[in-house]
Amino acid sequence: MLPDATEFFAPMIYWLSIIAIIYTSLVALVQEDMKKLIAYSSVAHMGFVTLGIFTLTAQGIQGGLFQMISHGLISGALFLCVGVVYDRLHTREIGKYGGIVRNMPIYATFFMIFMLGSVGLPGTSGFVGEFLSLIGAFRVDTMVALFATSGVILGATYMLILYRRVVFGPVTNPEAGEMRDLTWKEKINFIPLAVLVLWLGVFPSVVLSRTQPSVDQLIIQYENGLAKSEAATIEEPAND
Repeated sequence: MLPDATEFFAPMIYWLSIIAIIYTSLVALVQEDMKKLIAYSSVAHMGFVTLGIFTLTAQGIQGGLFQMISHGLISGALFLCVGVVYDRLHTREIGKYGGIVRNMPIYATFFMIFMLGSVGLPGTSGFVGEFLSLIGAFRVDTMVALFATSGVILGATYMLILYRRVVFGPVTNPEAGEMRDLTWKEKINFIPLAVLVLWLGVFPSVVLSRTQPSVDQLIIQYENGLAKSEAATIEEPAND
């Protein structure tokens, strides 16, 4: 709709996206509340969405769209993981858990899938969106892409630390060591989310093939808008 404004403000959006990615990742690193950690990670992942979309490249826009779909699945699943253990222990403090893989192996497996999806492991839906967004950023500005890539490293750091502290390690809280594993009702909620995270990671064309025509049309409209604006700017002095 506003190609000139988009081109003018795009560099600002790039750096705002980088701030969102890096700053909120650093905040997530120091969280002791599981829910807050995942909430800050959500903000960081949305930085990849805005970064990809404002590159106005086919890869970047596709990455932003795919990341929104993927993040809806992964973030919702991670919040559900927090809700499951909170329902049993009534605390979200990371230090109150530890070693629950011994008494909750099925929960630990689902949690691992969604954690790796958030990290962006190849084979999960999280990888596709982040990778395409970064490709779009590299095509526009390598420094922007370099700083954004650091967010991937930070994301892996805080999510792996969270998983290690909650699932592995010694059982510091006897109540955590006595929690029961997932019920059938909880498994029914987790299974579709896990299947979609893995399925979209292996077959991303299910989404990309359907969004490609709209992305191509958007880029054409944007380029035509810029061309018309430039033509109008050239004609004005000639008419004077």
